[in-house]
Amino acid sequence: MTVRVVYLCEGPSDEGIAFHIEQIAAECNVDIVLTIPDFRLLPERIEKTVSGKLKAVKRLGGDYDLVIIHRDADGDGVDARRSEISKAIGEVCPEIDFACLIPVKMTEAWLLLDEAAIRQVAENPKGRIPLSLPRATQVENIADPKERLKDVLALASDLSGRRLKDFQKRFSQNRRRLLEQLDRNGRVSDVPSWRTFRQELEEALMRVSN
Repeated sequence: MTVRVVYLCEGPSDEGIAFHIEQIAAECNVDIVLTIPDFRLLPERIEKTVSGKLKAVKRLGGDYDLVIIHRDADGDGVDARRSEISKAIGEVCPEIDFACLIPVKMTEAWLLLDEAAIRQVAENPKGRIPLSLPRATQVENIADPKERLKDVLALASDLSGRRLKDFQKRFSQNRRRLLEQLDRNGRVSDVPSWRTFRQELEEALMRVSN
């Protein structure tokens, strides 16, 4: 059986997680077809809420067995996000199984753990400036992971002046590259929110494929 999966990410730079979803499914010996809906195909603007995105998916058409919903916890907390997702599923598409992807604070926290990848994306792989990266057990306590990641990438680039400004303008692209290069079996596996997502995804894949 091929499982039809739709992934609802928070923004375009989060699409890099799709690669890891596919790889985790392969490790579970589950064949999937993964879709990231293009809401630009709809004539009207969609609500950016979870329920709004789910309604837009239904308007676009297509049948799915599993929906993966990415929602950063930000300041509301994991439980509130999980309740929001569960409620939206129940109201819009209770017939579809789902898995939650809820980074504590922001996805950027997961990207602060791989020094080699950061230096590579910063286009200075042989750099030696200390980056002072957080431990996996502490990374979810960072107040603003996005700003911390911006600062770390700038430091790793060893650029200054106009060249640094030009580099920083590419933050979204650099963030996406880091997400695609994320070692899902590396230090991020010690981060509770990643472990929870992976376990929940694996369990959902098992349910819908049997």
